[in-house]
Amino acid sequence: MERTHSNGTLRLSHVGEHVELVGWVAKKRNFGQLIFIDLRDRTGICQLVFNESFSEKTKDVRNEYVIHVSGTVQKRQTANPDLLTGEVEIAVEDFYIINEAKTTPIIIADETDALEDTRLQYRYLDLRRPVMQKKLIMRSKIAHSMREYLDGQDFIEIETPMLGKSTPEGARDYLVPSRVHPGSFYALPQSPQLYKQLLMISGFERYYQFARCFRDEDLRADRQTDFTQVDIETSFLTEVEIQTMMEEMMVKVMKEVKGIEIKAPFLRLTYDEAMNRYGSDKPDNRFGFELQDITSVFANTEFKVFKDCLEAKGVIKAIQIPNYSHITRKDIDKLTNLAKKNGAKGLVWLKAADGDFTGSARKFMSDEEVKALYEQLNVQDKDMLFIVSDAWTRTCNVLGALRNEIASQLGLKKKDEFSFLWVTDFPMFEWSEEQQRFTACHHPFTQPKEEDIPLLDTDLAAVKANAYDIILNGYELGGGSLRIYDNKLQTKIFQILGMSDQEIQDKFGFFVDAFQYGTPPHGGLAFGFDRIAMILSESDSIRDVIAFPKNANAKCPMSKAPTPVDPAQLEELHISIVEEE
Repeated sequence: MERTHSNGTLRLSHVGEHVELVGWVAKKRNFGQLIFIDLRDRTGICQLVFNESFSEKTKDVRNEYVIHVSGTVQKRQTANPDLLTGEVEIAVEDFYIINEAKTTPIIIADETDALEDTRLQYRYLDLRRPVMQKKLIMRSKIAHSMREYLDGQDFIEIETPMLGKSTPEGARDYLVPSRVHPGSFYALPQSPQLYKQLLMISGFERYYQFARCFRDEDLRADRQTDFTQVDIETSFLTEVEIQTMMEEMMVKVMKEVKGIEIKAPFLRLTYDEAMNRYGSDKPDNRFGFELQDITSVFANTEFKVFKDCLEAKGVIKAIQIPNYSHITRKDIDKLTNLAKKNGAKGLVWLKAADGDFTGSARKFMSDEEVKALYEQLNVQDKDMLFIVSDAWTRTCNVLGALRNEIASQLGLKKKDEFSFLWVTDFPMFEWSEEQQRFTACHHPFTQPKEEDIPLLDTDLAAVKANAYDIILNGYELGGGSLRIYDNKLQTKIFQILGMSDQEIQDKFGFFVDAFQYGTPPHGGLAFGFDRIAMILSESDSIRDVIAFPKNANAKCPMSKAPTPVDPAQLEELHISIVEEE
């Protein structure tokens, strides 16, 4: 078959030309003497006009039939402003059916009423919807723009193994049994972390990869079992130099893919600043409602909740929402439940009116404390205050969650507004109540701040890392760090994390051995590529920008994976299934 043009490319400049088109029937309208068909391909829709001589030949044509037409481009009498091809149509001279189609179980249009699992079951039909094709085409453009930038900066694209060694990296591994080594398993990579550092030891200096990664963890709207990250590693660059290059790349992507000029350098916040101001290490700064420390206001409080907090060396913080005092008690109860889900014992709320407050804790406050709050926060009538008193981390986290929820309610998270920033100077370690020991905040290969290295022997909680995250609209787009390149320091970090010399050798022997042969200073980061595509395509779920994703239960409704396998395959792999009692 011959095709002269794509359907969505025809314009007034093509009037009078003979064209041959192919595609899917999106809509058919029969007006007796004239029959209209909207023909769709991935570039768009073009209107076809059939005269009455085609009545018999077109009578059985239905939506989603694949057809070939030939005809002449003509100007439409009434233009359709909703279509890029809306000023022209094709006067059909001949056509034939390439393939027929059953009635589809979902509507092939931008708007569909199908449930997500139905869409995923018939994903090949769901992906015919123009809105879905636009998302995946945008994903491709983002990848092209990133590759073009990295190639232009002398980065080398190198693939690393999919079948590797199981190493502790924070999530559960997907394991692959070895047929030729009974009882032994490969692990699918959670990330190429060790390999990309080895590539720096190998002397490549600048590496990148669109790496497939696998993590056996619970799913959510922005997480999948198998996903893509843009993995980047460099040698001999400082933290700021790495960040500056990544800013340049994202500025290029935003310009080429979204047509938006983004200013660099991006805002930089330390971890402590981000938590103190926004209650999150991935802050959304498109709106206000910043956290305010009001501990000093209640230094002499008799309110037991606040008093107990201060005696336990906690803090008291508030968020102030202008013109929000109209909310109902039911609304407040919902916010209180959200606070409790995030670890708060409760939530103090105050409504401002006539120079005073009403609310749950007003009777426990002195007039002096009310006056001090008004002065410190510049409180206005109809303002609403939400106050949490607890340990610093929990207080910040709770108010951060409330801040985001209220902003969503008020429609302040605009999908067409984009705000980038960096969060830097993360803690090196965090205390695990479950394990009763310190664990790595990022991963055990992160370099501590040079000035904090002495604290490794005295105060692990105070050690900061050369770690940084790039944030967009409250999402972590990517995270990275400068890496440890000294063998003794790396061994010390492993030991702090509770590994014996034997465990270090068993889990990371090949890696630490490589450090003995001249390791350059190096660092990098990894972008969550699916998440970037989700945000830039203004989608609500990461599943919308992955061609064949898993559902929330980590299953593929289309292929039904995961599924049982033939017992003979299991026998070959020396595996037996033990039924749960």
